[in-house]
Amino acid sequence: MAGSAPEGSQFDVRQYDDKMNELLQAEGQDFFTESNEVYDSFDSMGLQENLLRGIYAYGFEKPSAIQQRGIVPFCKGLDVIQQAQSGTGKTATFCSGILQQLDYGLVECQALVLAPTRELAQQIEKVMRALGDYLGVKVHACVGGTSVREDQRILSSGVHVVVGTPGRVFDMLRRQSLRPDYIKMFVLDEADEMLSRGFKDQIYDIFQLLPSRVQVGVFSATMPPEALEITRKFMNKPVRILVKRDELTLEGIKQFYVNVEKEEWKLETLCDLYETLAITQSVIFVNTRRKVDWLTDKMRSRDHTVSATHGDMDQNTRDIIMREFRSGSSRVLITTDLLARGIDVQQVSLVINFDLPTQPENYLHRIGRSGRFGRKGVAINFVTRDDERMLFDIQKFYNVVVEELPSNVADLL
Repeated sequence: MAGSAPEGSQFDVRQYDDKMNELLQAEGQDFFTESNEVYDSFDSMGLQENLLRGIYAYGFEKPSAIQQRGIVPFCKGLDVIQQAQSGTGKTATFCSGILQQLDYGLVECQALVLAPTRELAQQIEKVMRALGDYLGVKVHACVGGTSVREDQRILSSGVHVVVGTPGRVFDMLRRQSLRPDYIKMFVLDEADEMLSRGFKDQIYDIFQLLPSRVQVGVFSATMPPEALEITRKFMNKPVRILVKRDELTLEGIKQFYVNVEKEEWKLETLCDLYETLAITQSVIFVNTRRKVDWLTDKMRSRDHTVSATHGDMDQNTRDIIMREFRSGSSRVLITTDLLARGIDVQQVSLVINFDLPTQPENYLHRIGRSGRFGRKGVAINFVTRDDERMLFDIQKFYNVVVEELPSNVADLL
């Protein structure tokens, strides 16, 4: 399976790289400035004492690679484009940069962070709150599926930072419940995902309403050319901290495939693995919401305990399910790509791709969940005959070799 490229392979890595290089060279020196400064401790970054207290209380000891290079340029008020793998601490990078620059005497929204999903927005809100605990930061998440009136009440009582999804944030700006006059920092998290999910127009609309001198930060695990082209439109001499794709490793995550031949054999294979799944916390990815429901029913009818979440469920239900999963009372979660980026469960050490992702980029977001911050993890990919080409593309895209699953899988966890 890891042999030569199949006929008519959909995804041409060479083309992707050429396009990327062409774009970067064309913009070259006119557009980006490079940042080579590396700070190997949080203490050396010149951060406020109370922010440092929050960082250490949260459990960070030493900055990750992106934090070593990314926090200081952001704190200096520079526009930044930062690329790093999921789970490497991007969130804490921009949260620290924002918290360092807020004027806490002014209870007005000074920073706006956009994320592609509600879960991710809420995750960012939690991190921002925790890191800003000793600074008395007021943060609010504006996301769909919650009460508009409640959002309006909280915003009118005054916040320093709004984190949200594009739809609800634009709605709040349009209703003038969120006033943009004091916003000086604008962050797009998981920018690649927002742009590919059709939020481009909304992001533009929001941008039009912000003060012209706003500092922009773009954070992303992958940087497709569209993302770079868009950043061009609203950034000023950004500092680029771009992890080359070959360095986007999936280190610490052992990756395997199971040859299931046919789609209809996947269920049996999963049930055979179930005891192994329940040893640890695991996440199972499928490609559609309908399939989440189908697989959940099938597993439960065989007396396997599983939780499930997808975008058709209302926010409240999703929150409860995620709480159960985080607390460990449910150990197996079935979900779709929509939620791949909002799941930050420290104990997840096994990810199963029941369906391979339709885009090579999403593979990283799914399995980059497991070995967070150097923890080890295992990813198992179910591969039918039709999936062989995609598996080949994924291996080439990330420069990895995915091997056949050995029989002693439980020993790997």
